[in-house]
Amino acid sequence: MKNTIKLVALLLVAVMCLGIFAACGKKKNDTPLVVGYAPFNEKFSPFFSETAYDQDVWAMTQISLLTSDRTGAVIEKGIKGTTVAYNGTDYTYYGPADLTITENADGTVYYDFVLRDDIVFSDGEKLTVDDVIFSMYVLSDPTYDGSSTFFAQPILGMNEYRSGMDSRGNVILADGKGEGYVANDLYTEEQYNEFWDYYDNKAGADFAKEICDYCISKGYNASTDSVAACAANWGFKIAEDATYADFWAAIVEAYGGDVDEAVAVESAGHDLGQLTIAALAGVYMNGVQTGESAANIAGIQKTGANSLRVVLTEVDATAIYQLGVTIAPMHYYGDKALYDYDNNKFGFTKGDLSIVRAKTTQPMGAGPYKFVKFADGVVYFEANEKYFLGAPKTKYLNFQQCLTDDDKLNGVLTGTIDITDPSFSNDTINAIKKANGGDLNGAKVTVNTVDNLGYGYIGMCATIMNVGGEPASDASKNLRKAFATVLAVYRELSVDSYYGDRASVINYPISNTSWAAPQATDEGYKVAFSVDAAGNDIYTSTMSAEEKYAAALAASLTFFEAAGYTVENGKVTAAPEGASLEYEAWIPADGTGDHPSFMILTEASKAFETIGITLKIKDLTNSSELWTALQANQVAMWCAAWGASVDPDMYQIYFSGDGQKEAGGSNYMYKIDDAELNKLILQARASTNQAYRKAMYKACLDIVVDWAVEIPTYQRQNAIIFSTERVNLDTITPDITTFYGWMAEIQNTQLK
Repeated sequence: MKNTIKLVALLLVAVMCLGIFAACGKKKNDTPLVVGYAPFNEKFSPFFSETAYDQDVWAMTQISLLTSDRTGAVIEKGIKGTTVAYNGTDYTYYGPADLTITENADGTVYYDFVLRDDIVFSDGEKLTVDDVIFSMYVLSDPTYDGSSTFFAQPILGMNEYRSGMDSRGNVILADGKGEGYVANDLYTEEQYNEFWDYYDNKAGADFAKEICDYCISKGYNASTDSVAACAANWGFKIAEDATYADFWAAIVEAYGGDVDEAVAVESAGHDLGQLTIAALAGVYMNGVQTGESAANIAGIQKTGANSLRVVLTEVDATAIYQLGVTIAPMHYYGDKALYDYDNNKFGFTKGDLSIVRAKTTQPMGAGPYKFVKFADGVVYFEANEKYFLGAPKTKYLNFQQCLTDDDKLNGVLTGTIDITDPSFSNDTINAIKKANGGDLNGAKVTVNTVDNLGYGYIGMCATIMNVGGEPASDASKNLRKAFATVLAVYRELSVDSYYGDRASVINYPISNTSWAAPQATDEGYKVAFSVDAAGNDIYTSTMSAEEKYAAALAASLTFFEAAGYTVENGKVTAAPEGASLEYEAWIPADGTGDHPSFMILTEASKAFETIGITLKIKDLTNSSELWTALQANQVAMWCAAWGASVDPDMYQIYFSGDGQKEAGGSNYMYKIDDAELNKLILQARASTNQAYRKAMYKACLDIVVDWAVEIPTYQRQNAIIFSTERVNLDTITPDITTFYGWMAEIQNTQLK
């Protein structure tokens, strides 16, 4: 199954439980606080981590330039602290810096930072503005290939700095094998041959291994993690003693020897070129000069001994979330001898991040804990006595791997785990209640729930589900609304059946965690797809569920008719040009119907059948098929979930390009192309006024709903569980939220 979306880690995620008991005679403060986690990839780097689990490891050791409050709002005055009320309580938030934002008449924006002068890293070295500049330059390097998008911000001079240089591996890859090596100054014939030899003969095995690692990390294999077991989960049957090379051979054979197609469809994250560069590393990751390149980034300016200014060429409301970089110690991740700001030296050689990559498994910074080691599935930490918010009350902290959710919960119940986050399923809830004597919170376990940063939806592709090849026409929108109206009416039934009280139906395509999410009390709030083609409400407050289902189906007929379908005696008998009487919905429900939206599809399918419409359901055992087919524009309708971010910016999903700015990276899914929507998205981005932005985003959401390419479905909850017996609950971060997890104030957490 292809991992196409990188998770955003704001809360504790997953875990394994091997069982660590406090040795007899130890002081309470010497007993480790044990947190259950999913398996780690050991990329514990603030620059190169890829999973939420690894990110939480390095986050224990680091601090960021900016911090945020419980609503996700950035704290701009962190030195003396800023007090913000939440849930009736005043909380004061501190950070390492103060920020002043100045919007200039010429359209540029100044972000002026002043740092505290009393913070030190865990090794005693003083933290300075040079560490901030070093960190920003690492994230801006032309060869940087981590997950940060700092370099994509409209920072003055960023494009000039990154242009004219690329990694040697990318240059070789771009040149291709062609007629063979052609003499040049960027790589040698030996490097050329070594690269393509690995690409042709070894990268395939790496490709297969990545798939296996992904299957193992997700716990997909029932009893063994052999290559054969992983291959079976990926849809390939190979010999029990098969190797990664055997698995790769089976993949290529399935595509008739077409390696490019095999990679495009089956990738678990990387292609052969990326895997070759990663494997050979060294000189292949290093940058080579391909053209003119600026020596510095004009918009990153050191303005004093402890201050800097970042200049943006335009207002971008989302930029503040990227500018609050992790302050990594230059003397550890870089080389102080290579830092000379006035002479364009920033702690490493431009185009060569090898010194930074070398520390990927050993994080160090100014955070609350010091990384000790990673051994036998456990990450060991020790308190950083020099932490600027105060030395942690608990001296030792362990992050312990758990292979399954059962391991997590059982670890808490048996005393080997203190805190974890099992999947909040019915089985988990029942087990917790049983342990607590009937209650969700009790003598054994205490549960804290927050809304997940994201939401579930049903999508429709406008370029497939349309009339006459015109996705934006009223007829095409009515076609999609015909389906959306019936699907929407079954949301409550399906979500309640799957999640119970752990999720709720939403009516706009945005996570309820966002400040921009419309509320039921807001003017103009509307239940999704609750009117007929004439704009009349189709439900009343006194209707039973069955009456609502019938009303939705009747309203659907009005939309089919408005779309140009022939409707006779309550039946759809013919479709207009370009449309159909039959569509297919894809759902990654493991082939067993295990998905919160599966009942929506099955009930809607039965309802449509009564009016002459066929809705076929394709239940996928391999979710990677969905993402690949979506990219190829081959799926009319599908069920999935979006991950959200702190800022509700809609550019990534809905912006279709306007001739000056490219389409958002996920726009290929819905294929919305709406000039008014594009304009509103850009206007909302170009303001820092939250009230104004909320109004703009409400207008955006109304347009998306009118296009009927997305049916907002559910907002689910995540759970964090604490051992009531061992954790002093009075010391846990109060008022935990989606944006302010229990670890936000981990320095105060204590065991009993």
